[in-house]
Amino acid sequence: MKFRITLLALIFPLCAMAQIEDYFRSSPRFVFGNDQMRSASVNVADLDSDGDLDVLIGNGRHWVQQNEIYLNTGNGLFHVAYDLGQARSTTYAVKAADFDGDGDLDIATGNDRAPNRLFRNDGKGNFEEYGTFGGLYTNTRDVTLGDIDGDGDVDLLVCNRFYQNEIVLNDGNGNFEDVVLFGETDDATLEVHLIDLDTDGDQDLLVANRNEQQNYIYINDNLSFNQKIPVGVGGDDTRSIAAADLNGDGIVDIIAGNINQENQICYGNAEGTYEACVNLSEFKNESYAIDVADFDLDGDMDIVVGNSGQENRLYINEGEGESFTSFALSAYTRDTYDIRFADLNGDGYPDIVESNSDELNLYYINILGMKD
Repeated sequence: MKFRITLLALIFPLCAMAQIEDYFRSSPRFVFGNDQMRSASVNVADLDSDGDLDVLIGNGRHWVQQNEIYLNTGNGLFHVAYDLGQARSTTYAVKAADFDGDGDLDIATGNDRAPNRLFRNDGKGNFEEYGTFGGLYTNTRDVTLGDIDGDGDVDLLVCNRFYQNEIVLNDGNGNFEDVVLFGETDDATLEVHLIDLDTDGDQDLLVANRNEQQNYIYINDNLSFNQKIPVGVGGDDTRSIAAADLNGDGIVDIIAGNINQENQICYGNAEGTYEACVNLSEFKNESYAIDVADFDLDGDMDIVVGNSGQENRLYINEGEGESFTSFALSAYTRDTYDIRFADLNGDGYPDIVESNSDELNLYYINILGMKD
């Protein structure tokens, strides 16, 4: 039987006066450039192979704009930036991985009604476009990376809103031609995560759908995805989804970022179902992005949520995954399309990066490492 209870964001009893400033520091310098682009995606990776994390910004959405790379000085500052490729596009997703197996990170961009593009790294962070992948003119909203066919290289999973979703297989050299379709032609898929739900060693698909469509986990059976498990209460309007063991029981839980309704946590059980769903917040959200990490290094997983027209919020896990301390990252209400934890300054503590549409793209430095 499905049930649903309300989970309010609670304040730590021992730090009731704590504020976000106790955990993160912001600054007018903690921005990526001074342009207000229609940014939809941010990704963090060591693009120039110097040991620190650089930042990729995907711009455009429905409009043609230039994607950008920002190089880390090593201490969480970004004083050098350059364009990714010569062509501008309608980008919703920028992702980095070693597609050709040469030891450096290449880039894939997912674009709206335009070819999805591939860029090869020369090992020093210089990128040359070398191909495309997936359908040429689909409504691509995200690209997920992972070894889906188990052959040791990185494949691409393309989320297409109102088109069938695609798994595009890597030939081992960074070329992507073989396509496996999954889902339905009218699926409004915005994001997919890879999890091994049935612990059989391959990657299953956790799918977030908009437009009041059911969210599902598709079970991988030799690249056949006929079995699917519903997640959530049904009729959700989900824009972002994440997976982590929040309550420490050894089973992955699912966090859904929704619009026009509360965000939800659906707890996994030993039977592999996700019927026990609670509300992460007590109010209706306009949440576009979610990420999870142990930002305070206390052994449990915390949540950051990027919102549209609402404050972006950090949810600190009290340790049992059932109550969270909630803080606004700032007083501003932006259109945040993507948000991520990432250790920008190399102190071991995850910082936060956000990409905003028609606003500056920002980051926040975790100061807990300074207190150790």
